[in-house]
Amino acid sequence: MSVRELVVLGTASQVPTRHRNHNGYLLRWDGEGILFDPGEGTQRQMLRAGVAAHDIDRICVTHFHGDHSLGLAGVIQRINLDRVPHPVTAHYPRSGEHFFERLRYATAYRECVELGQEPVEGEGAVLATTAAYTLDARRLSHPVESYGYRLVEPDGRRMLPELLAERGITGPDVGRLAREGELNGVTLDDVSEIRRGQRFAFIMDTRLCEGARVLADGCDMLVIESTFLDGDVQLATEHGHLTAGQAATVARDAGVRALVLTHFSQRYADPGEFERQARAAGYEGELTVAADLTRIPVPRRAA
Repeated sequence: MSVRELVVLGTASQVPTRHRNHNGYLLRWDGEGILFDPGEGTQRQMLRAGVAAHDIDRICVTHFHGDHSLGLAGVIQRINLDRVPHPVTAHYPRSGEHFFERLRYATAYRECVELGQEPVEGEGAVLATTAAYTLDARRLSHPVESYGYRLVEPDGRRMLPELLAERGITGPDVGRLAREGELNGVTLDDVSEIRRGQRFAFIMDTRLCEGARVLADGCDMLVIESTFLDGDVQLATEHGHLTAGQAATVARDAGVRALVLTHFSQRYADPGEFERQARAAGYEGELTVAADLTRIPVPRRAA
């Protein structure tokens, strides 16, 4: 059975706290795992969350500030220590390639796993196309070069029972029609409709910008930073971040079904205020204020 869920490993911005580890997020997407922004302590958080190095197929780094990347050294060495049997691909801003190399070879270890490096540059690009998803990136607005990522599942088909019945197609013939596209003069278009593929987006450190809006458009789940509360909007803009209300506005305008707020400043003690401000901004979908070591299912496909 396919599993699509977000495993939250850490939710703190800039510095960890007693209750929040540095960033880290593993997206389980059917049989693959994509690790986003492994900050310091990610390897231990993986252990606590029941995530193994074998679960990682890709690593996506939004930018090279420490709270989003200092865990790379430990994660990469763990991948090799555990002899992960499949290749792992890393994506990150090309302008930070020297940081990636330093972290990859921060200390001595035996390198025995194929780790591909496929950086992104410019305004963004399609990074990978598989049977399960297309992965692309868009440039964000932060003091250092930063990118957000999006997974888009290919569109499928939804069979319509009433139209199948009208054409007398039942039992094994339904599967045959789905595979071959036509059966006894009946086409897929005659008895089915497009089922839009699921979409997931991951947006970290950024001001409001076009890249964030494009990534969020029509997403089933949006994981997005909300470092500040709305009363500190000027501070957020100066440092290249979003407030809870701004993040919720992006989700509201993009038609996001499930919003996950994360990357919280240590200055705030009440996580409930992030939810209150997101609701005040008009977001009405599923809303989660992320906490470390929680699992958040990607919503089922829309009917």
